[in-house]
Amino acid sequence: MTEHRSLYPPIEPYESGMLDVGDGHSIYYERVGTPGAKSAVFLHGGPGGGLAPDYRRFFDPERYDLLLFEQRGCGRSEPHASLEANTTWHLVDDIERLRVLAGVDSWLVFGGSWGSTLALAYAETHPERVTELIVRGVYTVSRGELAWYYQHGVSEIFPERWEAFCAPIPPEERGDMIAAYRRRLTSDDPETRQAAAKAWTLWEGQTIRLLPEVNAKFEEDRFALAFARLENHYFVHGCWLEDGQLLRDAHRLEGIPGTIVHGRYDMPCPARNAFELHKVWPGAEFHLIEGAGHAATEPGILDRLIRATDRFAG
Repeated sequence: MTEHRSLYPPIEPYESGMLDVGDGHSIYYERVGTPGAKSAVFLHGGPGGGLAPDYRRFFDPERYDLLLFEQRGCGRSEPHASLEANTTWHLVDDIERLRVLAGVDSWLVFGGSWGSTLALAYAETHPERVTELIVRGVYTVSRGELAWYYQHGVSEIFPERWEAFCAPIPPEERGDMIAAYRRRLTSDDPETRQAAAKAWTLWEGQTIRLLPEVNAKFEEDRFALAFARLENHYFVHGCWLEDGQLLRDAHRLEGIPGTIVHGRYDMPCPARNAFELHKVWPGAEFHLIEGAGHAATEPGILDRLIRATDRFAG
């Protein structure tokens, strides 16, 4: 068996800063690798997930000039946990502002989980700006996907964790968990907001890997508040997408070389979505990884992601 590829060595940015994107928002960005090499942009998950140093390591630093950024309201971007002027289409516009800042006409786009949603929305809006597209843990934010994770589905596989997720919500409100959490995450009471944020965030942190282990950041109050508020805000609004829109408009990806990587046992994002995406975007390579959940760091998923960035480096 071929040995699994793993992350490139740790690397520090050669440039970082804040970009004023209007509407009162400033977003943090950083650039790593070799200035002037093949241009790429990394789209993190969530919404509200922010960056981690390991995200820089999916790309060969000698062959890529990679830009990473923290989307509106999360990480070092300001104002923290803000829901104002924070929609999918604001973020698509922000990616274009960052492309102009990078001084490139087009670039490789890499996104996982919610980052795959944003990557598809961006590529379908600006296909001429995308040289290649790598998506992992495909999420099309259909009503069915939201219900599977936040109403009935994953609840049957993780019953004890589902019970903890339901605990802050009275039984009479549990018919719409996303709406019930919305009320608490936008409460005027800081303690109510924080308690709901922690429960929301831990539900995800405890169910994204095939063999669950919770990343320490999911336990942090500041991270949890932005993560939960932003995810919930986006999901209440269906991410400002028509149901099925990303699959319907996938014909716009024709001619863009791509790779789809998905874990067979991905809980938040059922494998059906990646399979359906490949059917409407047959030009992309499709890798359904056995023995893997949702996380990018699961060995089989990581291996395919590194092989894809290497292949597209030329």
